[in-house]
Amino acid sequence: MISTAAEGGAEHQLRLLLRRLPHDSEVVTLSPPGTEARAIQAGGIPVHELSTVCDRDLAAIARLRRLIRRGRYDLVHTHLYRACVQGRIAARLAGVPHVVATEHHLGRPGATRLGPLYLLSERFGEMTIAATTTIAERLRGWGVPDERIATIPRAIDPTEYRFDPVLRAAARARLGLGHDVPVIGATGRLTPDKRFDLLIRAVAEVPGAVLLLVGDGPARPALEQLAVIEDVADRVRFTGSVRHPREMLCAMDVFASPDQNTWGLAVLEAIAAGLPAVYAACAPLEERAAARVPVRGTHRLSAHDRESLPRTLRAELLCLAERRGARMPARTAGLRYDADHLAAAVEQIYERITLTAPVAGPGYGRAPTG
Repeated sequence: MISTAAEGGAEHQLRLLLRRLPHDSEVVTLSPPGTEARAIQAGGIPVHELSTVCDRDLAAIARLRRLIRRGRYDLVHTHLYRACVQGRIAARLAGVPHVVATEHHLGRPGATRLGPLYLLSERFGEMTIAATTTIAERLRGWGVPDERIATIPRAIDPTEYRFDPVLRAAARARLGLGHDVPVIGATGRLTPDKRFDLLIRAVAEVPGAVLLLVGDGPARPALEQLAVIEDVADRVRFTGSVRHPREMLCAMDVFASPDQNTWGLAVLEAIAAGLPAVYAACAPLEERAAARVPVRGTHRLSAHDRESLPRTLRAELLCLAERRGARMPARTAGLRYDADHLAAAVEQIYERITLTAPVAGPGYGRAPTG
């Protein structure tokens, strides 16, 4: 069960997981399904839409309870805040013996603590999976017992991002870019916190390069205006939302992520596509660098040097010229961030909790399981 099944983020993680779990599964989305949900359906997994209006939507909890009872499920796994609140309560009321949750973010935007309804719902589950160590620490600080928290990092399927010269040529032709034009690219929702404005200012200091911004969002008009102000409007391309970033990554020569508050999944996608990556934050790559096993072709930006971004971009384009435009090999941050590891780790949790006595809760034992 997931709060939204639109494009990217937690929804993509769910799709990767479902493709690898050895179970019959169904998906419930609490908002209108998007591309990711259609991809899940195309894989033969039923998707149920049950829209809710707020976290305290009691009518939605009742509808979820009926749907869960009809499904006769052995285990319910909730994803994202609203699904965790409503889904865990509904699952227990429906008599489901095992309930697991995954927190992909830190709760609702702007939340400084978990609400009482969330903490109540947490008691109806057996385990909460945190997608990052930061989320795990926040959950502990909010009162979730340590023994009910497991940290399983976000992951990618590297094969989904494999470089394809045919895709590169097609994307560049559609974007009006010559085959030898150096392209700096970034992916993500266009919001102020992503700091894409720094990239627009930086490309003004990288002669001849084109900036490719892949995504859409409320900051797009301001970014377009900034490109005009910086006199680089002819060298900045806005693609809008895309179903999957692979084709756009193939069109790029250097990937840049100036966001200081990201975990870094987009950077992992970029290096899987054979791109050098310049980043302000990427937890998996920072771990590798701290262990003195950095991933080749990745460079962390200095937080205190305003010239770090344009200078590093210029250096990467010089390296590109030395390689005569050749692509770098695909790289990873390690098997821990592979989708197969994600599925295996989640499956271990399923096996562990199903071997223990179910957690009793309101309504437990009233409905049979499949």
